[in-house]
Amino acid sequence: MDWITKQNILIVGLGLMGGSYAKGLKRIGYRISAIDKNEESIKFALENDIIDEGAAKPEPELIKKADTIIFALYPHVFINWIKDNQKYFKSGIKITDVTGVKSGVVYEIQNILRDDVEFIPSHPMAGREVYGVQNSDDSIFHNANYIVTPTSKNTKEAINWCSDLGRLLGFRKVSVLSPEEHDQMIGFVSQLTHVIAVALMDCNNNSKIVDYTGDSFRDLTRIANINEKMWSELFLMNKQPLLDQMDSFIGEMQTLRKMLSDDDKAGLCEKMKLSTKRRALFNKK
Repeated sequence: MDWITKQNILIVGLGLMGGSYAKGLKRIGYRISAIDKNEESIKFALENDIIDEGAAKPEPELIKKADTIIFALYPHVFINWIKDNQKYFKSGIKITDVTGVKSGVVYEIQNILRDDVEFIPSHPMAGREVYGVQNSDDSIFHNANYIVTPTSKNTKEAINWCSDLGRLLGFRKVSVLSPEEHDQMIGFVSQLTHVIAVALMDCNNNSKIVDYTGDSFRDLTRIANINEKMWSELFLMNKQPLLDQMDSFIGEMQTLRKMLSDDDKAGLCEKMKLSTKRRALFNKK
């Protein structure tokens, strides 16, 4: 981790994820600045020693001082921010992100970015069902996965740099995937699970259901407490991979439904044994 010195790190977007990055990096000695359009977020972060300096708009001098920039913005905001403000970046700077979809973002940014700036994309597979810097907590990284998603435009140095950032923050495992591989995978392990949770909560309007549920229902629908603006944008930007995963899930539901309709106990048992076997792989982690 040769790049790790007492750098100035700028975080653009000081919500749950940006705030958690700020806490983790400041804890180990970096000088952290932040830009967020919400003045209350900046005020809270300054008052609670989460950042050293902040602004509620893109201040050129703040951007110019940054040795590293981490973007925690909605995809369309991220692209427009780069277009408007990359003129202030230091020459040779490396930037990264936390964006939950890649193919629709990475190539566009790399194509519009200055030749002396390298964008190496990444995705921290961590989060909570609450929002805002007030709820930030870098411990969410410590048993989580971190994915670097380079393209042919990225150097080996930048890939190593971004991987080191994940290790520095305490992620359990660092992986490298192409943007396309990432989007297929994320369509299954993240986006489909959110679709299922939303569908479960929306298919029954019994307001008394909270009085009857147990842990299994609460655990399964935990992520139905969802940021609709962010997740609808992520779903649409990853439309085809998510549709593919939804079709696969619907097919499996139809198989289980037929087994139930046909009183096929043996078939149901085999499906349950297979799910138990596959789920056991997570217990080994």
